[in-house]
Amino acid sequence: MKQPSAPTSLPKYLTEGLPKQDTETLLEIQSYVEALVKYREQSVDTDDLPETAEPVDEPDSSGTGTVVKEKVTCGDDSCKCASGNPADMHGPYLYRYYRENGTMKSEYIGKPGSE
Repeated sequence: MKQPSAPTSLPKYLTEGLPKQDTETLLEIQSYVEALVKYREQSVDTDDLPETAEPVDEPDSSGTGTVVKEKVTCGDDSCKCASGNPADMHGPYLYRYYRENGTMKSEYIGKPGSE
């Protein structure tokens, strides 16, 4: 059997370095890569969310992440929300927190639905 070709998208240091590893090291690398992928695809733990974020049971269309209700500041220093007082902040709005490449990100979903 001929050695498989590396994907062209991989960096040169990987395509040159991986084939030089012994089987045991390759299996450890495989396990590590699988663990990294699993970590990056997991929902955001509520302990990692901002203090003002309140998880809600809203359906998340993407299937990943944690949907929260959150009050926010608008970024205008002259607005009363800049005080940081929750009563003066805008919202609440719905955001989805998720991981992308190991970094926690958020995405605006909209205002909570009126039922």
